[in-house]
Formats: sequence, structure tokens, C-alpha cells
Amino acid sequence: MRFFLSLLLGFLLLAGPLRAEPLTREALADQIIPPFLLGEPVNDKGVWTLENAGGITAGYVFETEPLAPLPGFSGAPINALVMLDLEGRFLDVKLIAHNEPIFVSGLGQAAFEQFFTQYRGHAISAPMVVGTPYGESGGTSALVYLDGVTKATASVRIAHESILAATLQVAREKMQGVSTQPPAYPDPKVDEALTWADLVAQGLATRHLVTNAQIDAAFAGTLWEDDDPDAKADPEGAFLDLWIVDLGPPSIARAVLDAASFAELQEFLTISTFDEPILLIEAGRHGLVTEEFVRNTSPDLISAEQFGLPVALRDSDLLFSLNDSMPDRLKDGTAMILRTDRRLGFDPTEDWTLHIEAVREHGSFMPQVGSVTLSSTQATDARFFARDEVPKPLPPWRGALRERRIDLIVLGAGLALLLPVLMWRQSQLAALRWFTPVRLGLLALMTGFVGWWGQGQLSIVTVIGVVRAAWEGGSYAFLLYDPFSLLVWAAAIVGFVVWGRALFCGWLCPFGAMQEFAHHIGRALRLPQIEVPARWDARLKGVKYVVLAGLIGLIFVAPGVLDTAAEVEPFKTAVTTFFVREWYYVAYAAGLLLLSAVLFKGFCRYICPLGALMALGGVLRGRDWIARRAECGSPCQLCSVRCKYQAIPRTGKIDYAECFGCLDCVKIHDDPAQCVPLVLKARERRKAA
Repeated sequence: MRFFLSLLLGFLLLAGPLRAEPLTREALADQIIPPFLLGEPVNDKGVWTLENAGGITAGYVFETEPLAPLPGFSGAPINALVMLDLEGRFLDVKLIAHNEPIFVSGLGQAAFEQFFTQYRGHAISAPMVVGTPYGESGGTSALVYLDGVTKATASVRIAHESILAATLQVAREKMQGVSTQPPAYPDPKVDEALTWADLVAQGLATRHLVTNAQIDAAFAGTLWEDDDPDAKADPEGAFLDLWIVDLGPPSIARAVLDAASFAELQEFLTISTFDEPILLIEAGRHGLVTEEFVRNTSPDLISAEQFGLPVALRDSDLLFSLNDSMPDRLKDGTAMILRTDRRLGFDPTEDWTLHIEAVREHGSFMPQVGSVTLSSTQATDARFFARDEVPKPLPPWRGALRERRIDLIVLGAGLALLLPVLMWRQSQLAALRWFTPVRLGLLALMTGFVGWWGQGQLSIVTVIGVVRAAWEGGSYAFLLYDPFSLLVWAAAIVGFVVWGRALFCGWLCPFGAMQEFAHHIGRALRLPQIEVPARWDARLKGVKYVVLAGLIGLIFVAPGVLDTAAEVEPFKTAVTTFFVREWYYVAYAAGLLLLSAVLFKGFCRYICPLGALMALGGVLRGRDWIARRAECGSPCQLCSVRCKYQAIPRTGKIDYAECFGCLDCVKIHDDPAQCVPLVLKARERRKAA
């Protein structure tokens, strides 16, 4: 055993970490969906720009693994390709590569690939979780629920976390305009008596004044510098005298509009609940729109931006009048109410910029048109607004606990009953007249509930993932995504100290239980049983350690073949997929069960790499939990002969590294009708009597 431990440590010391390289430009370009094209690289972590047909940046495309290499159950990250537009919406998400055992050769790729299609159209500002709504939300929850994949929820959660982690990195670094909090909306509880003078004094109404001299200076040196004679005639006159007022808060709107217009605006906002109305008043020469402008469309001379991203403005098509208290020069000006959707990321409490285009024409026949942009930045006091509390999704591990809570309670209760019985009442259990049916009933529960229902079959794949995480400095968080299996692992590890490998291999392993059922079926059919000679039995029991060492070594030498090599375990076929797989996997698993019908649990004893790990874990065992007598082994050989695991050599001492805790020897030891020393002592007492 020390040799195999040294071998494992040697692999860990000699090998190095391996990570995937980002896709090449050619490979990445093939993945881009029309009408977008691959642009230029942004950094060395696989982030590229997306361009539209005109060569303008339209978004970003990137891989998740270089940005967020969260390890999956195989220990390798799940790599997805994410296409994101400039407004923070997912254009597409595609699976590139993964090593998740359940999908590689279990459920198949299609189910995993289908999961990624659910991101399309969703904004990263919307909180998304994998699962189903909890409780009676009535469909009003702000959370976006993504359907998981049955039997693979843990892997799907890891993929989801990788996508969000990578996407938020890109959003923070390259898309500062993406809002990651709920939009602000006018707080109906705020009701202040304000006047126009109050709005001006508090900066709630902002003015942008451009004189004729200033606009002439803007066009100076261009073809159009002399094309505005009115500006030349009145240099100090107002070319643009623009006032900007956010009418979303009722207190502000009431100070600007007359009573009828205010009522009409409030009625409009009850229908368009996400629109933020912006009042523009222009008292200069410029005006706000051209003669070609059509109501209820985007204004042709006005645009806006916030956080470096465009803000969509649209005419509200409202007829209104200003409050009588407003200055006459403003009431005589040109006014219109625009609207923008807060759901698209517009935040009225943060600085945003309004752009007005000033246009001049040169020549009378087919004139040449030139323009300059006049900009004004403003924001509205946050005291007039409120925000919905951000619905915080549960951490993935808590979500997994919530979804499996009933299963965990049942499993915990079962372990709470089984472990004390095995600890303090094993002799009474073994002495039961119907012990074999009782044991088989418990094993049936392990197969049905822990295995097929709970998907709690432990696997060497988890161990491989832990080793990779340790070597590459990764996270162990992937273990928390499957709390059911984690509870079984906890019981197995506790069992190391008390029973060695016997607790898991003999009582908690679903595939081990299947092999035991196969053995009893073989006995019932009177199939000939294979008895392996002691010398060959000892040699064959070393094979599982070689298999374990080989799998650990592949982590560092050839990680690409790990998924195939791990199929030495038939657990995925027999337990995870209910034997619904490719025929050769089914043939392998079924063949091992048929072997068990004639060779008692041959896979567990000779091949199973997880069993080898359990045996190594048994070095933590702190007691010899099976009672022995001085006569055991010399002269009595009954337990040695009866032990189907061949875990009792001729010396009579238990080989706990190979003991599966079947309690057959305990039953013999405590039975005065079977234990040879007890039978002999009883005869002596009868003779003496």
C-alpha cells in the first residue's frame, strides 16, 4: 500500500498544470452568428469585438474559460462562447468544450447544448438562476429562471456561474454603460410643492444657451461659416436657448405643466409605466425638429447617451400646455416631451448627455449640408426616485440545498439509524434470523434511493476533480453543487475512521449492491461459483491500485483521455443513466454484473479505483471493529473459508483493506452453533456435567 501511495505522490510532484488555449481567430470567426462579424481582439484573454456589416462595434464575443475557469466535476472548466451586444443582452451562448462526465458519455451533448440557448435575448442586468420558481410567485418574480437538465443540475449550475462570472468581467471593463441594478422610477411617496424658480435653483431644470456668435465660431473655418446671415446680424442673440426638465417625478411635472396637461401626462405614465418623460423647451432660433419630423418617432436633430451608450429617445405625441407661472419667453418657445425606456438601462439619477445637431446648408441647388453638435449634460436629484430591491438569487450551494432538502433529510435520517446500529449493535443485527433479507432490503434502498433516485453514486471522477483543483490552484466549490453526494462522501469519510472501507463499499455503494444481488441470483440459479486461489487473489487485489494510480497520472500526462479512462467505472451506465447508453457501455456494465453472479463482487475486489481509494482511506481506521478469538486462524478456519471477499487470511486476522462489512464473520463469531471454539467449549461443559 505504501508503494501505491508513493506512486500517487510521485505523479503529483512530477506533472504540471494544463490549461486550454483560447480559440484561434479562424475557429472563432466560424462561430459568429450573422449578421455580425468578428472584429479585433480586446485583450489576451479571448475577448474580441463584434462588428456589424458597416464595421462598427456592435458588441463583444469571448470565451468563459480564460475569464472564469471554474472547475467542473471532472476538474476541468466548462468553456462557453458568449456573444453580447452593447446594451448587455445575450446575442448567443454556445458550448465549446467540457469534460462533464454526465454529458460526455451519459446524457449526451444535445441536452447540455440546449441549456445554453436559454440565454438569448436576456440582459445581464436581469438576475438569472438555474431552477424553478419557489413558492407562489404568480409569474411576477423579477428573477429569470433557466431550466436545468435532469440528473445534471450540478454541472449546469457550474456552467451558469462560469457564464455570469465571465460576462460581468467584460461588462465592467468594456461596457460601463450596462446597468447592473434595477432601474430608478419616480417615487410616488415624494410630493413637494415646487415652483419654476425652485427647479432652476435646485438644478432640476437645466439650461443650455448658445449665442449666435458661439455657433458662428463652431462653423468658423468651414464651408458653412458664412451661411447664417441672421447670426452675423445679431451676434449676442440666442441661437439655442434650451431648457431640459425630467417630468417623471410628479412634483417636478406639476411645477411645469398646467393642470390638464399634468393629468394627461399622469394618465400616459399609467400606461407606459417604464417610460421616463423629458421636457425640452427651446426659446432660441434653432427649434427642436425639422419640417420632415413625424410625431411619435425619434426626433431627427436630437440624440442622447449615457455611460457611453446611446439612449433611445422617442416623441411621446402628447399635446400639452405649460404652467401659467412659467416665464412668457418659454411659453412662447417650442416645446416637446420625449420619452425613453428605463428598462433599457437609462438612469435619470445619473449624468446623461443630450445632443442637439445644428445644421447649415451651402448653395441653393443641391446644397451641401454641414453640422455641429451641441451637448448638454444633466441628472435629476435621486430624492425623487426609488428602486426595487435587487432580487438576490441564492448562492448556488444554498439553491442546491433547497432543491434537495427532502432527499437530504431522508438520507440523513437513514444514516442516523444505520450508523449507530453498525457501531453498537452489529452483533444483534448479524444475529437476526432474517439478517440476509434485511441486509438485501437495505441494499435495495441504497440502489433505488441513493443511486437511481438521488444520483448519489460516488465516483472516482470527483476525486480526479479534487486533485486537479488542488494542483492547479482551483476552487473546490463544485463539490457544493451536489449536496446529496457530498453527504454520502461525508459518511464514507467518517466511516474511514470507524470501519475503514467497509461502510461505503459494503453498505452505501449502489453498484456494489447490484453486484451483491447478482451474486444471490447466481446462487439461486445454481451457477458454478469461481473460487480464486489465495495467491492469485492477492495479486488481483493490487490491480485496483494500479488503475487508481493510472487515472491520477492521466490528469497530468493526458487529461484529454480522462473521460474515456474513467469509464472503467460502470457507475454512470448502471446508476446515472439507468443503462440507457451506447451498447458497449451497457455491455460492459452488464458484463460486470454477470461476472458477479459467479465471482462474488469481482469488480469491487479487483478493479474498482474508487474501492482502492476507500482502502487507502481505511488507514485512518482507529479500531479493529470485528472481534476475534485466540483460536481464530489456529486451529479454526471457518470464518476464513466462509468469507466471500477472501478478506480473512489463514492467520484469522481481518484484512480491513479488503473487508466489506457484510457481518458474516460477526454472525459466525457470536453464534454458539457455528463458531467452532464455542461449539467445543459447549461440548466440554456437557461432558463435565
